[in-house]
Order: sequence, then C-alpha cells, then structure tokens
Amino acid sequence: MSDSNAQSQMHSQGWRPASYYPDPAIQALDPRFEKYWLKLSAVERLATGLRWAEGPVWFGDGRYLLCSDIPNQRILKWEEETGAISVFRKPSNFANGNTRDRQGRLVTCEHGGRRVVRTEYDGSSTVLIDSFDGKRLNSPNDVVVKSDGSIWFTDPVFGLLGNYEGYKAEPEIDANVYRIDGKTGKAKVVAEGVLGPNGLCFSPDEKILYIVESRGVPNRKILAYDVAENGETIANKRVFIDAGPGTPDGMRCDIDGNLWCGWGMGDPELDGVVVFAPDGAMIGRIALPERCANLCFGGLKRNRLFMAASQSIYALYVNTQGALGG
Repeated sequence: MSDSNAQSQMHSQGWRPASYYPDPAIQALDPRFEKYWLKLSAVERLATGLRWAEGPVWFGDGRYLLCSDIPNQRILKWEEETGAISVFRKPSNFANGNTRDRQGRLVTCEHGGRRVVRTEYDGSSTVLIDSFDGKRLNSPNDVVVKSDGSIWFTDPVFGLLGNYEGYKAEPEIDANVYRIDGKTGKAKVVAEGVLGPNGLCFSPDEKILYIVESRGVPNRKILAYDVAENGETIANKRVFIDAGPGTPDGMRCDIDGNLWCGWGMGDPELDGVVVFAPDGAMIGRIALPERCANLCFGGLKRNRLFMAASQSIYALYVNTQGALGG
C-alpha cells in the first residue's frame, strides 16, 4: 500500500495506531527530513474527547503537558509517567495559547478575559496586559517568550466572533502583534497590518520572527520578519510560506531552524503537521485524522512532539529537539 493510500485509509477509519514500523502516517517529502524521522517511532494518541484542543506547553520539571480545551473552558494536564489526564484549570477564561517564561511560570492567552496572564509559583494569577492605549485587547491567541524575558503575543478578533471560544463583542483595537518588556512590563506594537495574526515563534538564534497570517488573501501565509539587534523591534516583512489550501495555525522551531506547523482543515489529506526547512521547502509531513491547531516539543530530551489536534492530543518522538523559548 502506498503512503497516500495508507493515509487515506487512516482518515476513513478514524484513529488507529500504526501496527508496524515505519509509521505510514509519517512521510518524507525531501531527503532532508530523513534525519529527523525515527523509523521505530509512531504517532500515539494521548487523549481525546476535547472540543477544540490548543496551546500545548511542556513542563519538564514536572514531566507533564498542559493543553487548552477552549470551548470547554478548561486546561487539561497529561502526566508523562502515568498517562493520567486531569483538569489543571477550570474555568480557564477560554484560554488559548500557553508558554513558559524564563523563570518557568505559565503564561496564558485568555480569549474570555481578553488578556495575557502569568501563573505565579503559588498558583495565583498576574495580569500582564488586558488593554493598550486605553482600549481593551481583542482576544490574545498565541504567545512566546524570548531569551531576554520579553513576551510576544498575537491579538486577533477570533474570540470576539461568538460565544463558543470567548464572548461576542465588537473589537476596540486593531489586530496587532505585541511585545511586553520583561523588565518594565511596558507593551508596544511590533507588527501591524497582519490579517488575522495567529501562531508565532522565533528561529533558534532569535534573528527571525515567524507569524501566521491566518486571514491572508487569497491564502493563509507564514510571514517572516528580521529581529533588530536590540531584540525589541522587527522589520523586513516578507512571505516565508504561501500555504495555498493549507491552514497553518500554531508552530515551533527545532534546533536546526526547521518549522513544525499545525496544519489542516478543508481536506483530510492536509490534516496533521507539516515541516519546513529554513529555506521554506516543505520537507516532511505527519498525517493525523484531525486538523492540528498547535504543537510543542517536550519530553526528557525535548525530542517528543506534542500535537493538539481538534478533539485529541497526539505525540511522536523525533530525532531533533525543540528550540528554547515558546
């Protein structure tokens, strides 16, 4: 059976773990992907029963993964050692994107609160930002933390469009990308005019910032910006990837600068994760029976890819590591 036929059968039958190696759900589209593909590793489904899975973040010191279930108003916790699933936070204020700061604290984008919050060591919450220039934010979506401690996040209107992933309301401010200074807490706009800013991440050397333009015309795009030497501004906006029929959402870089992107919707043959080399070539694909919204690297060696895909959470060991940050 060809790889494409095997993937089509997987979609038609729903989720079934691979019964042999190499897993037919994994496909090298370019010889460069071979070094990252562990032929004795297979896609695993860790949990299911979510309504819309988003914002996975790894806690290596506790060996657990957190993941947002936006419509269900909860953040779930999956424990690596036992496989146990529990509720970490409910209600979650329609939490979406999550990451950790350089002190290990959880940083969360909340659609419901229209804010970015930090969970302190004692479990209390600190609001990092909920307005800009006297106007309420829209619905912070995804977030990353740079090595200087600054917090970068996107603020589209998605959580304002209805009462499923937030609270229906009229936007008060443009959809921008922001940077919060890690020392002063002061925020500023770093990118304007991005149509539906969504997922974002830095290259391993933090010289490039990637942003998903999820309402791009006629297609979604992954934009790239050069980061200034002071690390505070970006410039030279350009299209890194024109997604065509694909729907990039959340993404992360590995240590070699490859971009691992949640993908799918509209065509089951697109559902899963796609991997782009630093030159923009699509080099690999991980097929899933659901659209993948977001992902992160974790595990003891940061070589396990965790994928939040519609109603489920999946994982795959790969032969690389996630870049620090995000």
